[in-house]
Amino acid sequence: MREPVFVIMAAGMGSRFGGLKQITPVDEQGHSIIDYSLYDAWKAGFRKVVFIIKHAIEEDFKAAVGSRMERYFDVRYVFQEVDRLPEGFSVPEGRTKPWGTAHAIACAEDVIDGPFAVLNADDYYGSNAIKTIYDFLKEERKPSEHAMVGYLVRNTVTENGYVSRGVCTVEDGLLKTVTERTHIEKRGDDAAYTEDGEHYVDLPGDTVVSMNLWGFQQELLEQFVGGFPAFLEENLPKNPLKCEYFLPSVANAQIQKGLGTVRVLPTEDVWYGVTYSEDLQSVKNAIRAMKEQKLYPEELWT
Repeated sequence: MREPVFVIMAAGMGSRFGGLKQITPVDEQGHSIIDYSLYDAWKAGFRKVVFIIKHAIEEDFKAAVGSRMERYFDVRYVFQEVDRLPEGFSVPEGRTKPWGTAHAIACAEDVIDGPFAVLNADDYYGSNAIKTIYDFLKEERKPSEHAMVGYLVRNTVTENGYVSRGVCTVEDGLLKTVTERTHIEKRGDDAAYTEDGEHYVDLPGDTVVSMNLWGFQQELLEQFVGGFPAFLEENLPKNPLKCEYFLPSVANAQIQKGLGTVRVLPTEDVWYGVTYSEDLQSVKNAIRAMKEQKLYPEELWT
């Protein structure tokens, strides 16, 4: 049985938050959100971690996170750069934006050697959610059997602005569609999204959304890599500076073609993140509350 791999996407600089939010402290001991995800991963059973970063943050990231984790994990680094493109393609003039989450995974093809969990560096997912995805990946499964942790949209929005989430439809515990909505706003216990900035569509609070916590079999990597050229051919002419190859689109394609299934693993865990600088204090408050409930020790890894 191949051991599950923990893959953390940390190449984004966090344009809305400003600064290198992946390593912003969220407690008195100087731990960042990524420290909590790694601690939860280690407790769940993961022993290999792949960090997807950019060369520009390599030194800071290794100093703040990577070097400390080498005593607990087999640590690998992968670099997602805007010029890392298939043969025959070049970076559009003026393009600085990364190519998206699916491109990040494609960049890691050579170092992922088993079933793998994927998540964002700057989101707090909850220990139960990470344990759930580990347990799914640890079991022997067909190459076509994948999973996603499904959050309730009311547990994933912020008071301080809009967020991007994959809005899901689920039938009999399986994901049927996931649609990336890049502008979702909180509406009390519910939410709403807009495509044009003027017209809003309501989302009930119990709508299932993806927070990019996925569990994939290793065999799906070839689809991440193989689908990128077609994505570029279709989208570069339409939006050369900002189009993104999103991870859910790869999962969606497998589902729609009948090539794979995605089991939705429900969670009541609450997402915390620093999408905006104003979010930071609420994350610190949440971490403090969890420590007071003895969900985490004061000093991780002791």
